[in-house]
Amino acid sequence: MTLPIGQRKPLLTMSHVEKTFNGDVVALKDKHLTVNEGDYMSLLGPSGCGKSTALRLISGLIHPTRGKINWEGGQGANDLGVVFQEPTLMPWATVAQNVWLPFRLKGVEYNAVRDDILQALKLVGLEKFQNSYPRELSGGMKMRVSIARAMVTKPRLILMDEPFAALDEITRFKLNNDLLELKAAIDCTVIFVTHSVFESVFLSDRIVVMAARPGRVIHELHVDTPYPRHEDFRTSAEYATHTRAASDALHEALGEAA
Repeated sequence: MTLPIGQRKPLLTMSHVEKTFNGDVVALKDKHLTVNEGDYMSLLGPSGCGKSTALRLISGLIHPTRGKINWEGGQGANDLGVVFQEPTLMPWATVAQNVWLPFRLKGVEYNAVRDDILQALKLVGLEKFQNSYPRELSGGMKMRVSIARAMVTKPRLILMDEPFAALDEITRFKLNNDLLELKAAIDCTVIFVTHSVFESVFLSDRIVVMAARPGRVIHELHVDTPYPRHEDFRTSAEYATHTRAASDALHEALGEAA
């Protein structure tokens, strides 16, 4: 069970983090952020505000120019899962083999983790497609495989970089609903990058609003509606109030872009 926001233990902290590219392009400036166990955090902001840069820094794909990123208790080998904007599946491999990849990179044999792979596929509703190839799947199904691959190691933290941006609205809504169920099932923390106010309010309990040039945090909003959240939340007065607040903060972020 996820604790209220004020009672959660820290999982990861970013302290005075900055990232500069090519010597003078400041993608992220003096970023302070504490990610707590059980958070569903959305990073919301215009293009160029450093949302994806922040995820790449947390994932270790790039390193900060200045500042520190610390995991409470240290980072374990299976603590992190990542879902990119594109599914990035291996076309020559089956669905099950694609989900096996995080284990395979660590030298773990398929048969040793077969049950974990099938369980992950069952959670995303693709257990009957384990022997299919990516070319045989729809866009939404490919993204489900990508999500299963990110969660198969039961990570403490999953990073998601606009995973539904290229999908149609109906598929996107369905995956939003499924994602909340998956988070509850594996009891993890999620940082989710999005441009969508509506998506951030439906999914998140913390919305971190960022402005561009240089990338920085200007607001944090809390959505205190309890989980599980269903379709009726999208049409509620409470949802409208939260989306209005997030929209106002996003407009301020756009106005603050130099």
